[in-house]
Amino acid sequence: MKRVLIALVGLFTALSFSSCGYNTMVSKDENVKAKWAQVENTYQRRADLIPNLVATVKGAAEHEQGTLTAVVEARAKATSVTVDPSNLSEEAIAEYQKTQDALSQSIGRLLVSVEAYPDLKANTNFQELQAQLEGTENRITVERRAYNEAVQDYNTTVRSFPNNIMASIFGFKAKGTFQAQEGADKAPTVSF
Repeated sequence: MKRVLIALVGLFTALSFSSCGYNTMVSKDENVKAKWAQVENTYQRRADLIPNLVATVKGAAEHEQGTLTAVVEARAKATSVTVDPSNLSEEAIAEYQKTQDALSQSIGRLLVSVEAYPDLKANTNFQELQAQLEGTENRITVERRAYNEAVQDYNTTVRSFPNNIMASIFGFKAKGTFQAQEGADKAPTVSF
């Protein structure tokens, strides 16, 4: 009888410790999902600004149709790729980032082509849109950093002992982070 009582007390103690770990993992998982939603929200803000930027540039630079088309196509592709918050794997995030990087490159080419149009550069609407895009790019960086920090905290929790035992039982898996794009360690060449 004593052995059964000791076993029950031991089991109860183990379950109470593990439930705390479970609740912590759930909380951190939800935090990661919220941070991911903010990343998507910021990318969406950029995608929403692009039609206004394209329309403003289009009015002044009709013959730059190829650049404008590339921006519109990259935006469409970037907004069509989504990542399920319950599957934030390295591969899913890399694919998402690949389409966002293509959009960033298209916007960069558009902004470089604008240098040839002094009237457009002086246009107040264009300057405001350009400032909005710069601000959005900064917001993207901030949100990606916050997401990576939340993922690091979550991954540390689910991989640490004894939480790793409960994590494997309840299906908590490590999440993927944003990585620098290939070639980011080299300064870009700007030429006109």
